[in-house]
Amino acid sequence: MDRLDLFRTLAADQPDEPRARYGYANELVRAKRWEEAAHELQAYLALAEDEGNAWGKLGDALAHLGRTDEAADAYLSGIDQATKFGHTGMADDFATALEAL
Repeated sequence: MDRLDLFRTLAADQPDEPRARYGYANELVRAKRWEEAAHELQAYLALAEDEGNAWGKLGDALAHLGRTDEAADAYLSGIDQATKFGHTGMADDFATALEAL
């Protein structure tokens, strides 16, 4: 069983477990399966307060799908969360990604 299958199984078996959702979403991003990644990242974000990283991954996935307005919203949320948790470098990265849209 590869990592993608492992995390798919974990997320299916424990749909309310944020770490399982995030792990699956991360593997989907690595596989460049943008639509599924966006869905799983949104599911994860509905379950947990993220410090910014998942928001950036969501922005990236939505940008790859051409969903620019939604990507911008994700990056803005990521900037807010990263700033809230003191991750200024991450917030700067998201601001750069936002400008590139």
